[in-house]
Amino acid sequence: MSTEHSATPAAESKAEAPAEFAGRTALITGGASGIGLALARRLAAGGAAVVVADYDEESARKAAAELESAGARAAAVAMDVTDPASVEAGVRFAVDTFGALHLAVNNAGIAGPSTPTGAYPVEDWNRVVATNLSGVFHSMRYELPAIVAAGGGAIVNMSSILGTNGFAGSPAYVAAKHGVVGLTKTAALEYAGQNVRINAVGPGFIDTPLLRNTDPGAREHLISLHPAGRLGTAEEVAELAAFLLSEKASFIHGSYHLVDGGYSAP
Repeated sequence: MSTEHSATPAAESKAEAPAEFAGRTALITGGASGIGLALARRLAAGGAAVVVADYDEESARKAAAELESAGARAAAVAMDVTDPASVEAGVRFAVDTFGALHLAVNNAGIAGPSTPTGAYPVEDWNRVVATNLSGVFHSMRYELPAIVAAGGGAIVNMSSILGTNGFAGSPAYVAAKHGVVGLTKTAALEYAGQNVRINAVGPGFIDTPLLRNTDPGAREHLISLHPAGRLGTAEEVAELAAFLLSEKASFIHGSYHLVDGGYSAP
């Protein structure tokens, strides 16, 4: 009588289950650091071919090299989301490199100065809105035709808790992030019938190197705004975005999902 044991059907099924994003190509703007890099790692781990798009080309190349060293298919492209021609070229690069575009995360953004509305510099207003709102529009403007041509897919736009709340001293950032939510909902209505799902994510304050280097008192104040008693992590945001990009979220269209430790609950 043989003493060898064959795998159980359940074990075989688990072993043979395809990666959730196998055969899919994902483009991530602002993908070289912070939440964008966490997303790149998460989608690559799920089997996606990942295009890291970032204003900082050198950092994008380092991020793509990291993904490749872990066994993923990845590429880097320089992209300025405030420039439609740059975005168009970046999307075309993704399609040319991996054959199609199925998924996108529009994550590139900047903060701007902390100044009351009545004194906010016009040039800073224009710069923040150009990146955080117009940049999302430019990205979707060229991603959507490519995703439709690939037979469908999903987009996640990175808004913020400040897409639903105000924040003194940040009029441009708050206005832009509110705009991202409205733009997401509108595009979702337009493209649901073409097999493209579009949703938004609203992170709370996330524990990034930038916040780690802030004044300890300011950091503690930010922590106190979150009932969870801590800042979020980039990986927690990436998990939510990955779910929304996956087929597990197949009936979710035009939604705005907070990952904020309870910041918006009061």
